[in-house]
Amino acid sequence: MRLLLCLGIAAASFAAENPFVGRWNFNLPPRASWLGIAEKNGALEVWYQPTGGNVYQVKEVKQSGNHLTLTVVAANDRRPAVTWELDAAGDRLKGTQVRAGSSMAIEGTRAPKLDRPMPKNWAKPVALFNGKDLTGWEPMGDPKNSHWVVKDGLLVNEDHGANLRSSAKFDDFRLHFEVLCPDHANSGFYLRGRYEIQLEYEPLSANPPERRIGSVYGRIAPEGDMARRPGEWETFDITLVGRTLTVVRNGVTTINKKEIEGITGGALDANEAEPGPFYIQGDHTGGLKFRNITLAVPAGK
Repeated sequence: MRLLLCLGIAAASFAAENPFVGRWNFNLPPRASWLGIAEKNGALEVWYQPTGGNVYQVKEVKQSGNHLTLTVVAANDRRPAVTWELDAAGDRLKGTQVRAGSSMAIEGTRAPKLDRPMPKNWAKPVALFNGKDLTGWEPMGDPKNSHWVVKDGLLVNEDHGANLRSSAKFDDFRLHFEVLCPDHANSGFYLRGRYEIQLEYEPLSANPPERRIGSVYGRIAPEGDMARRPGEWETFDITLVGRTLTVVRNGVTTINKKEIEGITGGALDANEAEPGPFYIQGDHTGGLKFRNITLAVPAGK
């Protein structure tokens, strides 16, 4: 099962008819956001990825020529509405975000296709975690909030606290890691700092399939119905080339050459054409353990 969009946007052909159709990346301090816009039955269908949480459809959409008004966050008794006013200008959307009477300038750029062929050969995998210390990794934000330690050769997040990111950045790769996720825990392993592979063992009623363990959070649900194994070691083998993702969990292919349409909540930035780091969530819960984190890149790079 694949959530949502399947926009299948042939951007060039639609753009001549409607300048807003396509996928759009926004860098909004402190992180990033995304719009996916398609034309269906004479109207625009708009999906919004906020800086956190999951992608969802925008219901209030009004277009007038090259101007678009979106209520990206509906008002309720706890929060005011958030409205975007956007003008199309080639491969950019420029405008303002309005919330509770205050506004800020925003700008989106057309997302890159990232349509790259699968490498014919891969270099020998190298260790990203040495099993001794945090060399090659650094806590995000205030180091005092970090509970990441190395114990008995394992990378351990002892408690709710800081996220952990790799010092190096990567483009296309084959990633292997092993994780022990306790019951009721929630974390994620971000690819290029933009696409979250969900790691969780919350009650099944808490999350739909596209937000459960092994999913691309909010976007791609894993195939099949694998046994849930809280408190046990599990393996993930992940290949990402451009936007094309394959995930093998515990030896079973659960996502097979699927396209990641855009960033997920928590993305560090929206610069999809650039290499990015790995990062592991530590700000939801503690208790997760990792080992044997290795990476292979295309041969010759």
